[in-house]
Parts: sequence; C-alpha cells; structure tokens
Amino acid sequence: MAPRSESNRPTNTWPAHHRNRPSTTIDPAPQLAQLLVTDFPSCMVQRTMKAFQLTRHGTPEKAFELIEAPDPTPSEGEVRIEVEAFGLNFADVMARLGYYQDCPPLPTIIGYDVVGRVTGHGEGVNSPAVGTRVVTMTRFGGYASQVTANARAVAEVPEDLDACAATALATQYCTAYYAAEICTTVHPEDHVLIQAAAGGVGTALIQLLKPRGCTLYGTASAEDKLEYLRSQGVHHPINYAEQDFAQYIREQRSDAGIDVAFDAVGGKSVKKTLNLLAPGGRAVLYGASTIAGKGKGKSLMRQINTAAGFGFYNPIRFMMQSQTLATVNMLRVADHQPHVLERCIHGVMSLYKDGKLNPVAGKTFPAEELTEAHNHLTHRQSIGKVAVKWQP
Repeated sequence: MAPRSESNRPTNTWPAHHRNRPSTTIDPAPQLAQLLVTDFPSCMVQRTMKAFQLTRHGTPEKAFELIEAPDPTPSEGEVRIEVEAFGLNFADVMARLGYYQDCPPLPTIIGYDVVGRVTGHGEGVNSPAVGTRVVTMTRFGGYASQVTANARAVAEVPEDLDACAATALATQYCTAYYAAEICTTVHPEDHVLIQAAAGGVGTALIQLLKPRGCTLYGTASAEDKLEYLRSQGVHHPINYAEQDFAQYIREQRSDAGIDVAFDAVGGKSVKKTLNLLAPGGRAVLYGASTIAGKGKGKSLMRQINTAAGFGFYNPIRFMMQSQTLATVNMLRVADHQPHVLERCIHGVMSLYKDGKLNPVAGKTFPAEELTEAHNHLTHRQSIGKVAVKWQP
C-alpha cells in the first residue's frame, strides 16, 4: 500500500521575492539552479520517514497502516538512527490486541528494538559517531525507518552481524540479562525451568545459564522446537502441548521441585510453577502471553481467566519458605533506572564479543510483509528472533 503522508506542507514554497517575475528570453535553468541552492528556505526542506502506525486493535491485516511522517529530531541525551531492521516482540502482539497497558493511545507507532546507523545527535551527545552501526532498545516508535533513542541504551554492533540477530540483543537479551543477572542468581546445583524456551528471551536465558552448569528444563509447543532446545543445550525439553510440564518435573524430581523458574506465559502456568518451587527457590515473571489466545482480538473473558490463573498470594507464604518472586518490566527499568538498562545492554554486548552469546535469527520479513511477521509470532511458529527489514 502507498504510504499516507502525515506532514502538512505549504502549498506555495517559493519566497515572495521570487514570485511573479517577468519572463525573459534567456535560459532559466542556471537561474533556477541558483535559486534552489541559495534562496529556497531550509525550513521548507523536510525529510520524511516511513512508519507502520497501529491505528486500531485486532488482526494485523486491519491494525497497521503504512504512513509517512517527518523525521524525528533527537532531544537532549538522544541519538537518531536510520533503521535497517526492527525486531518483533510478543509485547507488540499484546499492544496490537489492546492488552498492553503501557502502549500509547492510538494511533501510535509501536516497536522496541532496532538496528541501523547513527544519523544525528541531540544536545550533550557526541557518540557513537555518525555512520556507526548500532542496536538499541526504543520506548515504542521502532516500526519506523528513523527513530530516536536514549544514547545510554545504544551499543555498537559488528558490520557482519545479521540484522535480525542484532535486534535480539536489545529487548530480548537485555530482558534475559536483567532476569538472570539482577533479579536472581543461578548456581551449578540448581534445577531451572524456562517457559517458552524456544523464543527470543528463552534462547537468551539458555545461553546465559548453560555455562553455569545448572540443569535446564525448557517448554515448547512442537517437535521442531524441542529439537532446537536440545541443540541449545536444554537437558529436559518438554512439549507442553502434549504433557503437563509440572507432572513431568515431579516425575523427574519427586518432592525436590525446581530452584529457579523464568515464566513469560503467565496465567495458570505461574500457579503451577510456584507450586513446583523448592524452599529457597526463585521465580522471575516477565510476561503473560497466554492472554493473546489465537491473536484475533481482545477478549474480556480471556483477561479474567488469565488474571485469575495467576492466583493470589500472601507474602508470608514466600517468607516462610525463603522463596523469592520477582517480576520484570523493561520499560520501567528504562524510564526510572536508565543506568541499569545501560548496564544490561553493555553487559550483553560484552558477552557477545567474548563469544558467550549467539543470538539466533529466526526469520526476517521484508517491510511489506509486516502482517505475515505478526501472524508468524502470534501463532507460536517462531524460533529465536523475528524481525522486519526495510528495503534499501
């Protein structure tokens, strides 16, 4: 579809002293060229970007509209980036369906992570240099060909790193880093459960935790994903579509339970997970993907069922068992603790440079196939990261 323009440009863009000049018989081309170079007001030259705007909630076929809008201007402490590709996260699906409370009012541009090149700096910022290839986590606005981002959330990436894999290092790997490095500590003796382990955050958690020598249990919904988990080093891949993950772990562990759990599914999954938690155990929650259902639209009943599925807990329960329940919302971290986000993204990049992290590029879609990309993620078909690439 052709992009809709969001700019209101003046209909008469020539300065007054160049209008209604008497005609002459000389060649006008040189004079016109001089006018364009010296007299055309710079304020009238406005570069525009393309962006996918979320205009309504529902299926991706109806939810997004390709628009044109003025290029963003970086504010103090920000950089502007020309986007090569933007990543998809399940929070995007939640926003599209109307479940994500942090999503700005519609119409809006969603999206959390991009890879591209620096094209400008705001006040107080002089690095990375213009032209540097970087990855960053954005606070919405990522589904665009130009974005601005907090300079503290920007990190340089190698020229030869696949664009899709690069986007994974932002939101997904930073979420995993925060969950595994800041919310809790994992020891070699621990038995660790990772829900939705074949996704972007799940993959990052596996790669962060495997070197620690712990025993990993990972859930997924299909045989190809279970094989993927085995290749990543998961000791116990569990097909949650065919067997109850809690029953499987009890069969393996008897009454010993699990020591650490990472859950992005939410709802009843959390209640089952907490019932598996051993004394001294730690659970980290960072999503509620079960609320999306088949991704066709918002459902009040599904909201109620998901919320009730989480259960209701008294802190005394955790205190008596010396257990910890932690939660993650990276937007809150970015808003209120930008130094922590900076620590996360540079910690991730340090591990990547040392060869300890290997972001997995699941599937990259061209920009005109954004709807297919959303359906691919919504229907749990993805392994690793899903990204959308702007065409040169």
